[in-house]
Amino acid sequence: MGIVIWVVIGIVLVYLVMTYNSLIAIRHNVEKAWANIDVLLKQRNEELPKLVDTCKAYMAHESQTLEKVMQARMGVDRALNAHEVAGLGKAESSLAASLGGLYAVAENYPDLKANQTFLNLQQRITGLENQIADRREFYNDSVNVNNVRIAQFPDLIVAKLFNFASADMLRFAPEELKDVDINARFNA
Repeated sequence: MGIVIWVVIGIVLVYLVMTYNSLIAIRHNVEKAWANIDVLLKQRNEELPKLVDTCKAYMAHESQTLEKVMQARMGVDRALNAHEVAGLGKAESSLAASLGGLYAVAENYPDLKANQTFLNLQQRITGLENQIADRREFYNDSVNVNNVRIAQFPDLIVAKLFNFASADMLRFAPEELKDVDINARFNA
């Protein structure tokens, strides 16, 4: 009978260790996913002032549009530095809208649209935006795996025992979920 108890205790300990290690790996995946977003956002934030500076030479009377881009960039930077997941989603929405406005206004400046620096920066930022979207999806997938695992029985026992916390998903701002008014974009 004593051997059976030791075997059961051994099985429980092995299960606890395996579950704990698995939860640690999942938590690190969430942190890695956030760090990947962080790297791309910093790269984009380094490119945006270059884009604005390039546009300033052509768009002297469009300072309001340029200012919106820079304010939105600072909002993303603040949310990122504060690790505010909800705030980052809203700031990203604001930046996407202001960049869309900048690109729409740039259509009125043929010399700017033909400027190789502007075109390169626009392509670079667009590429970074696509990578950020991919990383946001990976981050949310990682958060979902984390949150499901720490909520499932019997893993939730280990999660509560070792204070594993749920993480927040990056959410889109309501403006990003609205249909795009194509006519308004062409008439801008």
